[in-house]
Amino acid sequence: MKVETQIINGYWELLRNLNPSLKLKLIEKLSKSASSDIAKQNDRFEKSFGAWTDDREPEEIIKEIEESRSFNRQIESF
Repeated sequence: MKVETQIINGYWELLRNLNPSLKLKLIEKLSKSASSDIAKQNDRFEKSFGAWTDDREPEEIIKEIEESRSFNRQIESF
């Protein structure tokens, strides 16, 4: 955390003399960037679990899976 604080303080030293209009534009860009990063993080989290969206009811999906099963067991002789 100490390094992060030093980085932030370093940026502050560079930017503190900007006029208020430029500071507001910078804040806007940083906010958009942070929002985008959060959205990407959430998307990666959902993808890591194989989540998908479907309008069908769970029972309908289960029925389709069960109906698509096929068993073709063959006993092989030795």
